[in-house]
Order: sequence, then C-alpha cells, then structure tokens
Amino acid sequence: MNWFKKKNKKTATWISEEERLKIIEQSSKQVSRGVFFATVIIITSFLPVFMLTGQEGKLFHPLAYTKTFIMIVDALLVITLAPVLISFFMKGKFRPDHANPVNRILERIYEPIIRTVLKWRKTTLAINIIALVITIPLLKSLGTEFMPPLDEQSILFMPVTLPDVSNAEAKRILQVQDKIIKSVPEVDKVLGKAGRASTATDNSPISMIETIIMLKPKSAWRPGLTKKDIVNELDAKLQIPGVVNGWTQPIINRINMLATGIRTDVGVKVYGQNLDSIASVSERVKKVLEGTKGIADLYVEPVTGGKYLTINVRRADLSRYGLNVDDVNQTVETSLGGSTIGNTIEGRQRFSIAVRLAQEYRNSVERIKRIPLVSPAFGEIPLSAVADVAFEDGPPMINSENAMLRGAVLFNVRDRDLGSTVTEAIQKMSQAKGVLPQGYYLEWSGQYENLIRGQQTLLWIAPIVLVIIFFSLYFAFHSIREAFLSLITVPFALIGGAYMIWIWGANLSVAVAVGFIALFGIAVETGIVMVIYLNDAMKQLVTEKGNSSGTITREDLRQYVIHGAAKRLRPKLMTVCVSLFGLVPVLWASGVGTDVMKPIVLPMIGGVLTSSTHILLVTPLIFLMTKEYELRKYGKLEIHETGH
Repeated sequence: MNWFKKKNKKTATWISEEERLKIIEQSSKQVSRGVFFATVIIITSFLPVFMLTGQEGKLFHPLAYTKTFIMIVDALLVITLAPVLISFFMKGKFRPDHANPVNRILERIYEPIIRTVLKWRKTTLAINIIALVITIPLLKSLGTEFMPPLDEQSILFMPVTLPDVSNAEAKRILQVQDKIIKSVPEVDKVLGKAGRASTATDNSPISMIETIIMLKPKSAWRPGLTKKDIVNELDAKLQIPGVVNGWTQPIINRINMLATGIRTDVGVKVYGQNLDSIASVSERVKKVLEGTKGIADLYVEPVTGGKYLTINVRRADLSRYGLNVDDVNQTVETSLGGSTIGNTIEGRQRFSIAVRLAQEYRNSVERIKRIPLVSPAFGEIPLSAVADVAFEDGPPMINSENAMLRGAVLFNVRDRDLGSTVTEAIQKMSQAKGVLPQGYYLEWSGQYENLIRGQQTLLWIAPIVLVIIFFSLYFAFHSIREAFLSLITVPFALIGGAYMIWIWGANLSVAVAVGFIALFGIAVETGIVMVIYLNDAMKQLVTEKGNSSGTITREDLRQYVIHGAAKRLRPKLMTVCVSLFGLVPVLWASGVGTDVMKPIVLPMIGGVLTSSTHILLVTPLIFLMTKEYELRKYGKLEIHETGH
C-alpha cells in the first residue's frame, strides 16, 4: 500500500499525455509561424541573385538554386515534421530554463544590460546611429573588384616581344625563359609555346609567348613565401631587353580573352580609322598611365611594326622575257609557301606532301632574289630580273570591333584593388590634353567592364531585396510597424559586415554583395524570433491586467518587455550560434575555391554579430517605445497574434 502511494505521488507530478501534446501544439503554433515566415524571407531575399548575368551569374546561380531548394524543404518541415518529431522525443520530466546553468549565467549577464539600455534610451540610440553613420565612409573607403581572384595553383607567363621577331629568336627567348623559370625552387613544371597552332581559334602572333608554370605543393615552398612573392621573384629574373612581361593565370586569361578580347586584367581600347594614328594615340595613353599605383605589366598592343615580304612584278620586264604574272606567282608560291604534290596514307590518317625550297635558300632577301624562273626565250633567269623584292612595314595583326579599327593599351593590377586603380587612371586620362584626335575614342575593358556591369546590376538588386523582405514581414505580422521593427536590423547588420571585410583586408565584389544579400535574410530571421517573444509578453500582460491605459503602467510595459527579451534568451542565441558555427570554419578552410568563398562568408559573420547585438539590445527598446506610444495615443495596446 505504501509502495502504491509513493508511485502515485511520483506520477502525479508529471503532466498527462493529453496535456503534453496540447503544450507542444500551442508552442508549435507560437513559434512555427514566425520561423516559417523567417525561412520564406531568407528564400525570397536570395531570389534576386538569379538576376545576376554573365560570369557572376554562372558562378552564383548554382548556389542560389541549392539554397532556395534547401530552404523551401526547411520551411515545409518546420510546420509539418518538426512538431511530430517533438511529440516523439520530448517526453519525460523537463527542467525549466532557469535550471540550466548556461541559461542562468546568460540571463544574469543580459538582464542588467537590457535594464540599463531601457533606462538610457537616447544614449543607446545615439551610439547605434553613430556606429551606422561611421560605417558609410568605411564602406566607401573599401577597394572594389569584380570577383575575388581564384588561385588556380598555376601561373601563366605571357611575355610580348617585338612584332618582327624571327622564329629562331622567339625560340631562343622561349628556351632561355623556361630555363630561368625552372631555376626557382617552387616551380615544378614549365611548358612554353610561341605563336599559334594550325587553328583559327587561336590568333596569337609569333611575338606572343605563353608559358604555363606548374607549382609544387605549398608544403614544399620556402617558409613564409606566397604566390605573389614567387611571381615577383620570377618577374625580377626575367627582365630581358625587348620583352614586356605579363603575369596572369591560365583559366581567367582564357575567360578574359573570350569575353572581352583583352588578355590582361584591364585594357584601354583605342578606336579609330587609321592604324598609324591608333598606334600614336596608344603610346600617348601609355605615357599618361605610367606611374599610376597598382598598374603593372603596362604595354601597347602592337598595331604596326610587322614585316611583310613584298614582291612587285615589273610587267615591262615580264614581256621582254616572255613571262606572265602567273608564272612568277606560281614560282614564288612553290618556293616559299610550298605546293602540294601528293598525299600519304597512314592507316586512317591522310597527310599532304608539300615541296618548297630549303631554309638556307629562302632565309634572306638576297637569296629570294636569286630564285630561278624559266623563260621560254632566255632560259633560266633570277626573280630579281622581273620583280622588286623587299621587306615593308605593316600591321602584325588587324583588330576591329564595332566596324572600327581597334588598338589597345594593356595592363594588370597588382598590390591594389581594381576599382580604385582604374578610377585613378580614368581621372588621369580625363585631365590629360591632346591625347585623342577628332574621331578617336577610348573604351575601358577587361575585368573593369565586368565590374561596372556587376555594380549596375547590384544597384537595382539591393532595393528589390529590401522591398521583398519588407512585404514578407508585413504578411507575417499584418502590421507595418512590426515589419519595420524587424527590417531595421538590416542596416545594423551592415556595420559588422563592413568592419569584418575591412579587418580581413578584402575588397567589395560581387561575392561580397551575395554575402550581404544572404546576411539580410539571416538578420531578419533573428529579429522575427525576438519580436514574436516580445509580442507574446504583451499578450501575457493584457491577459493579466487588461488592455487599457488605466490598468497598464509604463513600468508594467518595461517589466514585461524585459521578461520577453531575457526569459527567451536561449532560442535567440541558438539562432545566432547556428549561423556562426556553420560559417566560421570557412575562414580557416584552405584549397581551391576558398578565396572565393571567404568574401561571401565575411559579411555574414560580422553582420550576424552586430545584428544580433542590435536585436538583443535595441529591438526591445524600440518595441517598448512603440508600445508606450500606442498606450498614450490609443489608450490600449495592439496585440499581434504570434500563432497561426
């Protein structure tokens, strides 16, 4: 009998199964609506990333698709599976929040702070506004670039020689350069080529050399050495007269050449009607740009200086020897270019057999002049008897865009951000006089072209994101005031994001902008959780004291706001910590691709820290001030349902 009483006494302290399920249902209704809308806001705030075009669109669309699909499933699970799982696993006897030592410590720290904040209202708001205002010049002082440079684990060396360089000299320069490059301990393999393959897709002249440098693993490098140090060391060793060095990476070089026609980071395209004038204008542009901080590997793309072998037939002499123009042309073509005399078959492959004079019989003008012609009347005569043979200057390659001839001044950007370097260069060009004659104009291309396009796209994407977030908040709370209260966390998220980028030494880019877009959704999510619990506290206040200015005092409002903010501290901190714990490890990640991922993560980490501080301290203050205003003006509080 005593045993039965003891057992009955123990079970009586537990809640019944019906009560447990009812509490789970009520709690799920209270939280799931807000969490569902917070998830929807994260989804919708990230949708404008799909509006990115070009390279940035191709890079970030997979990220946007992945995140969107994951969050859609997450939103559905919040209102369907989560309550069911809670009902399965949340059984037995639970300790209250204040029984948790971590919770007690956090509340003990937080409660005095929130009381001080609610007491010193103007000071708190002033500090936040000043911090926000300081961020604006900080953001403007940050450098800009199109995309963070991806470390491809290799280097592309692109030196340019004079346009009239011979095959033998280009080959000699290439061999010397490869030998010097291989002498650096960090270099594993070197592969260089001059000219182009027998294909129309690669229009490289013989004067343009491309050398791919494969590096050893970083563990085999000299201590403290970076890739930039290796490039600087190689550049110092490869100072060869008549050769202008250029340093880039294989993949980005091909992308730049295909997208903009410029093989360096930036190119100043010079448009006009005459190649000689374009060449002189390009030289003047180069002179203006010299000395600009950040500009490296500056050179003019040669549009003149090529050597052409011209053979002008003298028709009077032809008639005297009984020859015609076709006789001369056919002999020159066969002797110098080669003529096909047959084919050879090797299995499934067929090769043409061509015959021409040996190298020693065609390697100088004097030897070409002695190429024999057969005259019906006089027998064998030299080519010089009926034609003038000489080398003449001409364009090594003719480029045209927009139905106009085009030259270019090319340079890379090092030790400075792309945006400010080109901005300074443009200012120098606008201040220079006598550079452009009438009918000629400049166009800035390369990565800068992509930077401008990306900035213009982001300028109208950012307002769209904020509008989408605001309307999502309005549909969540059915109140413009509550929507604004959650949205106000967005600018304060900018503070931490800007400082984190500044501390890390990163530049503003499309990747950073995508990070900020993702940050806005996370910041609003935490704000929604806070507003839900503050509204829940107001609902408890109205239930206890009625909804009237006669029964509710300002002190009552203050106490219940403190209760709503402090007593539900754990879920808010958990929301913040989940974001941080998922993002912080990226800062210490290494390998290919991490240098693009870090700029996305940096604003999110810094922004989560400052936005959560704002939500924990300033959001309750603004909420209290709005409720005091409602009580004073309307004589009652507006209570917004936090459940379904």
